[in-house]
Amino acid sequence: MFRSSVLFASLALVAVLFVGCSRVSAATGVGVPIPVAATDDTLAAKSGRETAVFAGGCFWGTQSVFQRVKGVKTTTAGYAGGSAATATYDQVTTERTGHAESVEVVYDPSKITYGTLLRIFFSVAHDPTQLNRQGNDVGPSYRSAIFYRTDQQKKIAEAYIAQLDAAHVFHGKIVTEVTPLRKFFDAEDYHQDYATKNPGDSYIQICDVPKTAALKELYPDLFVPYKGH
Repeated sequence: MFRSSVLFASLALVAVLFVGCSRVSAATGVGVPIPVAATDDTLAAKSGRETAVFAGGCFWGTQSVFQRVKGVKTTTAGYAGGSAATATYDQVTTERTGHAESVEVVYDPSKITYGTLLRIFFSVAHDPTQLNRQGNDVGPSYRSAIFYRTDQQKKIAEAYIAQLDAAHVFHGKIVTEVTPLRKFFDAEDYHQDYATKNPGDSYIQICDVPKTAALKELYPDLFVPYKGH
C-alpha cells in the first residue's frame, strides 16, 4: 500500500484512521501490560549479541519501538519471509514476492530476554489479531510474523502465543505466523530510522508515535530514548 505524508495529511482528521492504525489500545488498552512469557530464556551471564526478526505491519513503526528498548543494540528495517531471491521496496509492494516488511533486532541477552522482546512485539508494536494487514496498510507484506533463527526461539514464540490465546488477552485469536528465517534483506537507506528522521510526517504522527508513547507508559523500566546512530 502506498504511503506518503501527502496522502495521510489529507486523512489526518478522519477518526477512522486513528482506529485503524496499530497501537496498543487496539489490542489490550494502554496501561494494561500483557503477561510475561511463562516459557523464556534466562538472562545470560555475559554480554553478547543475539538476533530476532519480527514483522508487524509497516517497518517504520516496528523499528521505532524496538529502537527504544533497553538491551537492544541495533535495529534494521528490511524484508523477510519471501521466496524471491531478492527484495526491494518496489518489489515487495507488488505483493508478489512473499516478503513481509520486517525488523531485525540485535540485542544483548544479558540485558533482555527473547520472551521480553516478544512481549513488546505483541503488546506495543502491532495488533497480532489482524490478518495480512495493520490498520490501513493491507496485504501479506504487512502480515504479523515471527521469523525464528533457532529452535529455542521457535519454542518460546509458540509457547507464548498459546499462553496469550489461552488467557484471552486479545479481542481475537492471534494470527501471527511463526516461521524459520531463511534470509533477511536490508531495506533501502531512506527507510532506516524513518520515524526518528521524519517526526512531522503525518503517517508517523498518527500510526507510530502512539506506539512509542505506549512503550514508555507500559514498560518504563525498559524504555530508553533513541537519538539515532
